Amino acid sequence: MTPEATDLRGLDFEQGYIAVIDKPLEWTSTDVVRKIKFALRKIGYPRIKVGHAGTLDPLATGVLLVCIGRATKMVEALQAEEKEYVADVVLGATTPSFDLEHPIDRTYPTEHITREKVVEALRSLEGERLQAPPLYSAKKIDGMRAYELARAGGTTDSVELRKAPIHIYEIELQEYALPRIRIRVRCSKGTYIRSLAGEIGEVLDSGAHLSSLRRTRSGGFTAEKAWQLEELIKNLHEIETK
Repeated sequence: MTPEATDLRGLDFEQGYIAVIDKPLEWTSTDVVRKIKFALRKIGYPRIKVGHAGTLDPLATGVLLVCIGRATKMVEALQAEEKEYVADVVLGATTPSFDLEHPIDRTYPTEHITREKVVEALRSLEGERLQAPPLYSAKKIDGMRAYELARAGGTTDSVELRKAPIHIYEIELQEYALPRIRIRVRCSKGTYIRSLAGEIGEVLDSGAHLSSLRRTRSGGFTAEKAWQLEELIKNLHEIETK
């Protein structure tokens, strides 16, 4: 079950393996799981269970834990662990999804924003609190995904998004070059960094959205020791058919 193994030969995937994947840009988490599951079927695991521990948006990259075989029993525990992200946030403009999935819908002034105010705003958002998910998210509302309701014509006024408890342990300002800032965030499960970007804009009496997002750590698993997806698939193809 060692995630850092580079030689997959001799492993019994049914016994359990955690593949730490550096999720590619524009791939969904489900796309990654489907790709790995198909490769495993080709090497003799036709009914093996494969799942991921913690969804990443298509426009996000970084650590995605893919649990294989008996490791799928660990999904809930892995999802509960602390996460770390590096995000680029553009101040002075919002989008309906709080990222670049949708075009800018409103612009705001930024002349009043200083580095000191940004640091103060970030500090004010640390700690335990309730957070509403983005309108375009996978949260279920009356049996439907929020993004399905939104794409059907819903708005933040017509769709009620229930807030959930989160804990933001630390937000560090890494770069300041208005209108863009780069932040590093350590947080609990269930934290939406897209929502956090919107909150940063509100605290600064402006608007904000994500221009990039990378999960650098999930629990003890880091991006530095993650598989590139195509590298993992290549290694699986080289395994002799069972």
